[in-house]
Amino acid sequence: MRWLRVTLAMLLLSFGTAYAADNADEQAGKALMAAQAAELQAAEGQGNSDELNPLWVSVKEGVEGRSSSQSPGATSLINSYDPKWLHTRSEVTAPILSLALFGVIVIFALFVLVNGPSKLAAGFSNTMVKRWPKADVIIHWVMAIPCLLLIITGLMLLAGRFVFADWIGPEAVAAMAAMAKPIHDYMALPFAVAGILAMIRWMKHNWPASYDLKWFASVGGYINFGPFKGKHPDAGFSNAGEKLWFWSFTIFGLVVIGSGLLMLFPTIFEPSRTTSLIAITLHGAAAIVLTGFTVVHIFMATVLSEGGMECMVSGYCDENWAKQHHNVWYDEIKAEGSIEYKAT
Repeated sequence: MRWLRVTLAMLLLSFGTAYAADNADEQAGKALMAAQAAELQAAEGQGNSDELNPLWVSVKEGVEGRSSSQSPGATSLINSYDPKWLHTRSEVTAPILSLALFGVIVIFALFVLVNGPSKLAAGFSNTMVKRWPKADVIIHWVMAIPCLLLIITGLMLLAGRFVFADWIGPEAVAAMAAMAKPIHDYMALPFAVAGILAMIRWMKHNWPASYDLKWFASVGGYINFGPFKGKHPDAGFSNAGEKLWFWSFTIFGLVVIGSGLLMLFPTIFEPSRTTSLIAITLHGAAAIVLTGFTVVHIFMATVLSEGGMECMVSGYCDENWAKQHHNVWYDEIKAEGSIEYKAT
């Protein structure tokens, strides 16, 4: 039994020594932090920390050390950045993104209340014409559903604490941001893949045409009052408004995807902190444009254009809808004999 008592005594002694060492390290760490804080306060009181702390001067000037890491900036003591990018995010990008979502929703809701939807002049024919292949319908929804989730979660991540904290409190913002982050990350990939496929597949429908300016001049025939009432301008497979949406989506969508990949996979691209802040700013600025166009696109398809939503549900549109909104395309497929009707 003596050997057992000796063993227990040695274990207790070891635990006691380790605890004392940990406690001493903790106390030393606290003392070091207190000394550093006191030094910073003293430096601020003098108004010139450069003279009191030459090491900090060297750090700010970018003096480098040695590191086994090959990552950019690994030899720098601190990862410095340009503070103007933080200001741009909080003071410019965040509030404008909020306006792009809520402001455009309010404006178009008021417009629909005053103008009403664009009705089919000849009513529904109940004859359905094929407009989109099934592959395009699938691509649209694989892109559209993540897009909506990305807008909502992105708004919370980018603008939550700057816009909503005073309304719902910082604790609620933090909780919502914690839920938004994984959703935003996981939805980014299907959106990116489907978005690029849509850009490639739909580009052929969206080249400018001579009649596009006339479409804009008559506001697409969607106005139900004044001199524009009853006007139905020429349009091909895509009207001028859809072409504007497509090219905006292509340009700014690629910016969103590119900057998003940079932030989503930092270990692959290894950006500096300033590069990351620039990526966040570009991501938010492009998202502002996409958000505004997305709201308009949803209103046009679901509320403003009678019969428009059916196109991306079944891939077919009513024949009278095709004649009224895309007459050039309808006349072409009719003349070519390539028109396909839905079997009844």
